[in-house]
Amino acid sequence: MKVDLHCHSHYSDGKHPPEFLVRLAIENGISHLAITDHDCIAALGEAEAEVMKSEVAIILIPGVEISCDWEDNEIHIVGLLFNPADPHLGELLARQQLQRQLRVAKIHEMLQSQGDYDLMAHLNALPCHAYTRSHVASYLVDQGICKSRQKAFKTHLGKSGRIYVRANWCALEQAVSTINNAGGIAVIAHPGRYSFSKRKLQNLVESFASFGGEAMEVSYGNIDPKTKGYLAELADAKSLYASIGSDFHDAAAYWTTLGKAPPLEHDSYKNAIWAHPRWRS
Repeated sequence: MKVDLHCHSHYSDGKHPPEFLVRLAIENGISHLAITDHDCIAALGEAEAEVMKSEVAIILIPGVEISCDWEDNEIHIVGLLFNPADPHLGELLARQQLQRQLRVAKIHEMLQSQGDYDLMAHLNALPCHAYTRSHVASYLVDQGICKSRQKAFKTHLGKSGRIYVRANWCALEQAVSTINNAGGIAVIAHPGRYSFSKRKLQNLVESFASFGGEAMEVSYGNIDPKTKGYLAELADAKSLYASIGSDFHDAAAYWTTLGKAPPLEHDSYKNAIWAHPRWRS
């Protein structure tokens, strides 16, 4: 079994359509794939259709990545194995999409005050359903406003940036409870990427677990061995299942291709997410 439970299509900030992700997953020998677009499950239908056409067996798992707020920090929670037709999940994702649209509309207005820029026309021409700051960063580079996406976040889109607009995400507790009530498993995404001390990360994990969260990503694209080992220990200490995903966005970034995340260590298999009862059902 080779799983990848975190990746993105062009319906959020990925570069490729769902069909491409399914074909690449098959090419890379993945047995279980979850496309986890930001606040969006639009990729699922097209991915399922591509799986049906394939002669190679691959299991597609419903997935999503929900942006939420915890103590004034943006945290990403992956949802897996939920019922895609759950009305409450649909309502939450619709509200999240509205917040994304309002946010980029404000950024658009701020950009227009600085010159003849039409961010919204650019975004509306894309296939994405979930507008992200990554889309805006790419636009800033294309327009010659910033030299790189990293520079765009530092000078324009970060908290001290020129066109920063605060997001209005749902609370962590709401994201977890909505996923749970839809029959899914809530997972803390890439916990080592938050700029937290060990104590604060432990506080996050404890809050998450108290809300009913059941898993955390222990391995993901570009993770270093020390961080991976610590996250495995933390998941075990807090009785959370260990998940794994590449966080794939773009085939040009070969170092985070589908299935590229380091495998779980043997000791982590005892609490691997595929040991969860929901996985086996």
